[in-house]
Amino acid sequence: MEQFVTTLHEDLHRYLVQRGAVDERMPECPDVEAKWAAIAEAYLPDGAREFADYPIASLGWMMFIGMAVAKYWDTDWERYANVEDLYTPMRDKRGFDNLDEYIMDEVLDVHGDAAEALQELVGDTAERTKRALFRLDVEPGTAEAFKAYIVCLQAMYQMGMAVQLKAMGYHMTKV
Repeated sequence: MEQFVTTLHEDLHRYLVQRGAVDERMPECPDVEAKWAAIAEAYLPDGAREFADYPIASLGWMMFIGMAVAKYWDTDWERYANVEDLYTPMRDKRGFDNLDEYIMDEVLDVHGDAAEALQELVGDTAERTKRALFRLDVEPGTAEAFKAYIVCLQAMYQMGMAVQLKAMGYHMTKV
């Protein structure tokens, strides 16, 4: 599984660099990264339920969540730092099916062509992730398949964070 984690992360990062969505150096944002476990715990019942019929949404929504948490970190972290579960309030605004629209409209304030481009970027990234997961060739419904799904969700969260940090002007360079 460690090799899968590394390969997936490197592939997604390389893809997003090529698209100009992230910098060569991945950002470090411990505050946002620390929210992952609680978000994943809250997200898993919804995401896992939707994966069979809507794998791109199940994976892609986590990238949007990573973007939203990065935006919260930049704009009002004092308000959000102590909120244990940041996922449920986002989902409850418009429901799971419209989570992407809520995050783009209300959190990221992205509309029109920019929203379409972001939707495409997330969809393409989720498709790459889905293909990597399916190539892993694990038995569906097993503990190993569940672990691999979580690895995919975490990678999507991290990529979402990186995309949003760059969009807000944070550039990761060696000093």
